Amino acid sequence: MSLELCSTVSDFRDACDAIRASGRSLGLVPTMGALHSGHMALVDYARQQASSVAVSLFVNPTQFGPNEDLSRYPRDLAGDLEKCEAHGVSLIFAPPASEMYASDESTRVVVRGLTDGLCGAARPGHFDGVATIVTKLFAVVGPSIAVFGRKDYQQLKVVQRLVRDLLLPVRIFAHPTVREADGLALSSRNAYLTQEQRQRARAIPRGLLRAMHSFARGERRAVVLRDSVRDELGHAHLEAEYVTLADPESLAPVELGGAVGSTALLALAARIGSTRLIDNVVLGEETALSVSEEGSKAEGSEHA
Repeated sequence: MSLELCSTVSDFRDACDAIRASGRSLGLVPTMGALHSGHMALVDYARQQASSVAVSLFVNPTQFGPNEDLSRYPRDLAGDLEKCEAHGVSLIFAPPASEMYASDESTRVVVRGLTDGLCGAARPGHFDGVATIVTKLFAVVGPSIAVFGRKDYQQLKVVQRLVRDLLLPVRIFAHPTVREADGLALSSRNAYLTQEQRQRARAIPRGLLRAMHSFARGERRAVVLRDSVRDELGHAHLEAEYVTLADPESLAPVELGGAVGSTALLALAARIGSTRLIDNVVLGEETALSVSEEGSKAEGSEHA
């Protein structure tokens, strides 16, 4: 089947309905475009779960703050279409902003609690924008499965909660973080890094791996696990926005004076120049920063 490109809500909804009417199941991979190997790993996983796959390409303005990188966020529609066709995608949804947000729109989807800490604390309103656009996409697509990466762990939990709370007919599948050969998580924002910054960014996976090794040896003191990451970031002169240990489900932070349990989310956001990168591991679940075949192939793909 050839790749079908839709730019309006009505056309995309009709195309999704047609797939189900033909007896096929539908998988959705929501993205903001500028697709890389991490996105394509999500697409390949969706194809394992569903007969047909749709990919949305939409840089969502409501999840960017006033001083964030909306205007310079990378866009490459032609390249995205080529990648999707090569990976067997059936549908592409690439709408203009006016198609997703009416000029007088006044509705936001708010998921409380899960959005209070981590990236939510530093980016007020961000997850309201995420929850709103994801709910809109799910309303258009209809019964389906949707794949999200664990790199955006807080986003994953927010989406899982809104689907549960709003009784949406979508099953959420989580895909492990896709990494480059040296462990750095694949991200569209890696393209902003200079070669020197890219080398310094390796401190992020090093710090997470150091904490994982400490946890595996029996370390449970929250402050020690946190500082093992902060120390690596500091040595590489990265600005840590946060390094937080939290409950993997509620995202409630672990007190630094206390101890973690059998599992704990270790999440961070760090800045390198004007570029903000995030990453995480779940201690007690992940024992290594596994580099997939996609990640190995992608080494050097997002930086000079």
